[in-house]
Amino acid sequence: MPAPAPTPVEESRPAFADFVATLKEQALAAGVSAATIDNALNGIEPLEVVVERDRSQAETVLTIDQYVQRRLTKTFVRTAVDKARENREDLAAIAKKYGVASSVLVAIWGMESNFGRFTGTRPTVQALTTLAWEGRRRAFFTAELIDALQILDKGYIELDQMKGSWAGAMGQTQFMPSSYLAHAQDYDGDGRRDIWKSLPDVFASIANYMVAYGWKGDQTWGREVKVPMGGAMKLATRVGFRQAGCRAERELTVPLSLARWQSLGVRTAAGKPLPKVDRTASLLRAGAKSYLVYGNYESLLGYNCAHAYALAVGLLSDRIN
Repeated sequence: MPAPAPTPVEESRPAFADFVATLKEQALAAGVSAATIDNALNGIEPLEVVVERDRSQAETVLTIDQYVQRRLTKTFVRTAVDKARENREDLAAIAKKYGVASSVLVAIWGMESNFGRFTGTRPTVQALTTLAWEGRRRAFFTAELIDALQILDKGYIELDQMKGSWAGAMGQTQFMPSSYLAHAQDYDGDGRRDIWKSLPDVFASIANYMVAYGWKGDQTWGREVKVPMGGAMKLATRVGFRQAGCRAERELTVPLSLARWQSLGVRTAAGKPLPKVDRTASLLRAGAKSYLVYGNYESLLGYNCAHAYALAVGLLSDRIN
């Protein structure tokens, strides 16, 4: 996986009570009701375990191949297939409405929360307040905290049920509060966007997120390919890399037509000619394998900007199918 981003500069840490008082003023200015603010922040204390987790994140040392192999075990793939079958009616309806394949929805769901088994146990408001106070990414976590208070204020979830990861990612979709407000869906029509317990809401929210990041229902994510002698890196260097986007996006080549890749000697994994479709693709070297990836792959990077994650989702969705 790509190396972690540079460690943000830590801001000075004020007294926690003073910091919470400032947060209350900011939330009130953002339109959150005083009742919600008091209910969520009165008497709150920092979670030291969150500070420890944030400061001791292990550097990722797995290669992409190792990550994919460890995640996509036979048991995990079998569970994904079973879950797709169990929920096929809801998934089919949601896939039709949003244009995101059922297999992709299940793959993301599985990667994010192990099919709803691991959604996090940390109180979201307390975790975000702690991270904002800690100071390494104060502006980011302060904004996420205010969004979390907005969610509570709108009645989408109760405070004692708003739980997630130590970093504030919530529910079976692992949305940050800002993503929740922008993309979460009330598909089951009960008046709540319940990404914690309602599977229809979970699937629809993932689908809506993917559409917002450019997913096209008539395209796949990509395919494994064979490259000419000399290897993928030599070919990628010849073609050139992207200059914008997240780190993973900048590790992709500039997009070329499939006809152009064909002329450069790229073939399918089976050694056959590439499909004759009017579509552009970028070359990705991932360990010992190479892939041509389309726009939908970039949508997966929008969910998590790491090739190991996006490839695992794509490959899992193929195996579900």
